[in-house]
Amino acid sequence: MKQSCRRSTATPGNGYPEPDWQLGRMMSDDVEILGTGRFLRLIRRGKWEIAERTVGTAVVGVIAVTDAGELVLVEQYRPAVAAPCIELPAGLVGDDDAAEGLEVAARRELEEETGFEARHWTYLYEGASSAGLTPETIHLFLATGLRRVGPGGGDASEDIMVHVVPLEGIEAWLAGRQRAGCCVDIKLFGALGPARAAFTTRA
Repeated sequence: MKQSCRRSTATPGNGYPEPDWQLGRMMSDDVEILGTGRFLRLIRRGKWEIAERTVGTAVVGVIAVTDAGELVLVEQYRPAVAAPCIELPAGLVGDDDAAEGLEVAARRELEEETGFEARHWTYLYEGASSAGLTPETIHLFLATGLRRVGPGGGDASEDIMVHVVPLEGIEAWLAGRQRAGCCVDIKLFGALGPARAAFTTRA
């Protein structure tokens, strides 16, 4: 069965660049759909098998740094790795509102997952999440000037634990979580440089 998969029509807004590899974009050619679930679709394009989301238009992640030099992280169980995972606050853009902008989604995810809001937002990077598997890209924001406005923990479908970890010694803390059986999202290690730079600049 050959079908043309959808191309996302949402725009990021807020002056941010439109993603070059927005969800669904590389599926504009005719492809073979191998299977479709509630949230994911598996396709074949040429000799390649590719997974794409069926909801959302992009993904945002937040490097949230407190005035005290701490990084705000989340921990939640991930069935794909059968373990709890330490991650940056992150989530889908446009899963409920296709017109949702990148920063709007980042602000929403930060407050939903961690209970923090931020006065200052800086758009940092866009990059592939797993280029050999999916066209998905992640847009990273730096959030500073934090204040806690709620408990966090995610929406009704999530069970998220919030960690506020000093940047000084965070590698040792992460190693301890790994020894305890947690997975650590690799993007987190890449976030430590911008997080430390942000705190050093403020100091």
